[in-house]
Amino acid sequence: MTSPLSPGPLPAAIDLGTILGTLDMFGIAVFAASGALAAAAKRQTFVTFTFFALVTGVGGGTVRDLLIGAPVFWIVNSGVLVVVLAVSALLWVTPQRWWEGRMLDWFDAVGLGAYSVFGAAKAMQFGVDPLPAVMMGVITACVGGIIRDVLAGEPSIILRPELYVTAAALGSGLYVGLRLAGLEVEIAAIIGAVAGFVLRGLAIRYNIALPAYRGGSRSED
Repeated sequence: MTSPLSPGPLPAAIDLGTILGTLDMFGIAVFAASGALAAAAKRQTFVTFTFFALVTGVGGGTVRDLLIGAPVFWIVNSGVLVVVLAVSALLWVTPQRWWEGRMLDWFDAVGLGAYSVFGAAKAMQFGVDPLPAVMMGVITACVGGIIRDVLAGEPSIILRPELYVTAAALGSGLYVGLRLAGLEVEIAAIIGAVAGFVLRGLAIRYNIALPAYRGGSRSED
């Protein structure tokens, strides 16, 4: 006889197709790498190294799943944790000179493009309306990096002058818009992910930023 206190079986992981599934794992891997690199810059132990990789890789997706009422993805799919551990181990044993410069920003840019699309796609599959689905894509892409920066004691990446949230919004918004226009999932996903990455990459390379708030002040005569 089953105890009423015994937990039931966990729901199965959601299958979103080959392209979106690949974007999901790719986004997790590169965000995990960015978290591990942040820990490496602080000369942390392997345990902290892996913890940074984990919270950066799954942070945004966890918040998204909680908001849309989905099973938290890394709990129902243990393969996610395997990916995070593998990325941590790889960066731990490779020379630091391989990852110097703005590699952290570029890993973050790749993850942002992939994860913004996947977050929007998963939200839409759970019946979320288009505009909130775009926001779920932005949350998926940005929250992990925010958590990483807070833990590392660094200024949040979303407060830097170059485009970041805008690039995530472009990726998720383009995907949602193309799907509403009737484009196939795979094509819309690739276009959205590439667009988000390219905009973020241009912002990194050329320091592109939106105009800052000036308080509505007017120049005096």
